Amino acid sequence: MGVDKAVIPAAGLGTRFLPATKATPKEMLPVVDTPAIQYVVEEAVAAGLDDVLFVTGRNKGALEDHFDRNLELEEVLVDKGDDARLRLVQRSADLARIHYVRQGQPLGLGHAVLMARQHVGDEPFAVLLGDDLIDPRNAILPRMIDVRERRGGSVLCLMEVPREQISLYGCAAVEPTDEPGVVRVIDLVEKPSPDDAPSTLAVIGRYVLDPAVFGILADTPPGRGGEIQLTDALQRLCDPGVPGGGVHGVLFDGRRYDTGDRLSYLQAVIRLALEREDLGPALRAWLVSYLGSGGDGGAP
Repeated sequence: MGVDKAVIPAAGLGTRFLPATKATPKEMLPVVDTPAIQYVVEEAVAAGLDDVLFVTGRNKGALEDHFDRNLELEEVLVDKGDDARLRLVQRSADLARIHYVRQGQPLGLGHAVLMARQHVGDEPFAVLLGDDLIDPRNAILPRMIDVRERRGGSVLCLMEVPREQISLYGCAAVEPTDEPGVVRVIDLVEKPSPDDAPSTLAVIGRYVLDPAVFGILADTPPGRGGEIQLTDALQRLCDPGVPGGGVHGVLFDGRRYDTGDRLSYLQAVIRLALEREDLGPALRAWLVSYLGSGGDGGAP
């Protein structure tokens, strides 16, 4: 069965970005001039996933408004003859068929995924975490979907990280396959200490999951941090003898921007702005001047 549904958990409070996220969803923080979450939806759509379910919580109205029409604003832009900006504001509303479900309690990523059960049904589906922005030049979802269709089970996106950083991620123990860039996942550990980690392969925020994960999540007790961990359910699916089981990993070494961390968020903004034709040349010239002066000068 093909994959055409994407689930995007978006119920987090964004405490690392307070006070900016006191009244603004963290997913709506702009990366240059586009909300971070729109990059994620565009990635899903580019991979053929035109049915998108947001798992939201309280105070996420701005997110829902962004993917809806704003007729008053559109009328103003029409009257001004500003066709370019009109296309920009209409684009977000026309990207995909977008649905919403509320996660009443912050019980973890596994619980957020479980909230999608009724919408997804008995179909494979993708999960995209909004904190991970994957550069469209290094699209990974199409490869993951292809591996799922050929090998079945679930597919994770794995990235090599420095060992001292592995405690920030789920970590995979793997075996090679006969396919370059694809491994079989034999075990998963959620945020292990560097000394205990079975590898330096981190699970980053892209998953293609077999619907069997829902039944396992429903029976998964709270784990690390008192939350229902998706990693714990996937660990059980590593057993190919379990119905819907078998987990593979696709190795990713492309451009990835972490917008959940303040420093990485700033780096993402700068990197993406530098690559824009309308902003890059002027920004690059200013950065060279600013850094060349030791941070004490540079034209605004």
